[in-house]
Amino acid sequence: MNALDLSIHRSVVSSAAHGFARRAIDLVIAAAAAIVFAPLMLVIALALLLEGGRPIFFTQTRVGAGGRPFRMYKFRKFAVRCDPGGLALTMAGDSRMTRIGRFLALTKFDELPQLWNVFRGEMAIVGPRPESLVFADCFRGGFEAVLQYKPGLLGPAQVLFRHEAKFYPRSADPILFYREVLFPAKARIDLSYYPQRTIAADIIWMMRGFLAVLGLVSRPPVGLVSPPPIGM
Repeated sequence: MNALDLSIHRSVVSSAAHGFARRAIDLVIAAAAAIVFAPLMLVIALALLLEGGRPIFFTQTRVGAGGRPFRMYKFRKFAVRCDPGGLALTMAGDSRMTRIGRFLALTKFDELPQLWNVFRGEMAIVGPRPESLVFADCFRGGFEAVLQYKPGLLGPAQVLFRHEAKFYPRSADPILFYREVLFPAKARIDLSYYPQRTIAADIIWMMRGFLAVLGLVSRPPVGLVSPPPIGM
């Protein structure tokens, strides 16, 4: 499957995959967060503008529920002159990041503009992490079931892989390692949680997500992230 074949998954989306109650909770939390973090977002925007100029935001097409693509918003972490066709992953100590970008990566404040995606109904507060089109072909072999659920700002996979950049072996091809190890590990976590999720459980993961930002985060279960295949 490539980016142009995403529509084949639209039939797997259940009309009850998110629900009215969760949507209402998303809007309330997103509105409250937008108000609370508005001063911080203004400071970040001004800092980015002073450091490197425009653009302030980074936008990228991601895979949404049912394979529908949407534009996801983040604060820019990389230098303005970075090659837009560069590595699709952010690595530990990535040289493309600016000083402010490193702070945003550490705190996850670069994700705050995604509150707009929540307001638009493209994302939820809790849901699987939306993948870039580069990895759209990973949704196969049963993993396409993840596309039944609206992508979210946080959730079990995001919390457990809070420091994802540290999982990459130095000798591994990062794209191949993500495709063969990290993506399947995160997809299995999503598929073990979302089919039986409850609103109470979602609220617990919201709290765990907040703790993860503070550095209080659990690691993935032992054995879930297996070593890369020999020869990678």
